[in-house]
Amino acid sequence: MPIKTQKNSIDIGIIAKDIDAMLIFYRDALGLDLEATIPMPGGGTMHRFKVGDSVIKVIQLDPPPTSEAKPGGIRTASGYRYWTIHVPDLEGVVRQVTEAGYKLAAPIRTIREGVSIAFIEDPDGNWVELLENS
Repeated sequence: MPIKTQKNSIDIGIIAKDIDAMLIFYRDALGLDLEATIPMPGGGTMHRFKVGDSVIKVIQLDPPPTSEAKPGGIRTASGYRYWTIHVPDLEGVVRQVTEAGYKLAAPIRTIREGVSIAFIEDPDGNWVELLENS
């Protein structure tokens, strides 16, 4: 039996190594709306970015974590490797992010009729998939 949910989206938490670089990427390069900045229980700060009904939580912990996840895409390690944002103008978003100096981890390609994707890399090496349905 499927679980019942209260909204048609998910939230994701990203623990940042370099919070300033991550805020510039998600707020300025991707252009996500900063919903709130709130203190974290136990120390640190959460920056909540809206993506439709979803929330991307970019978090700086104090003290910082004792280890790091291996950066890179799906062939680098097991576990969570990327997440997806659906966009209406894939070429425009890729151009915007790469012109801001960020790495295109995988170029635009069509994966099936009417569906194209690209992967970009945030400053901590996390991959974000951009997907356009035409």
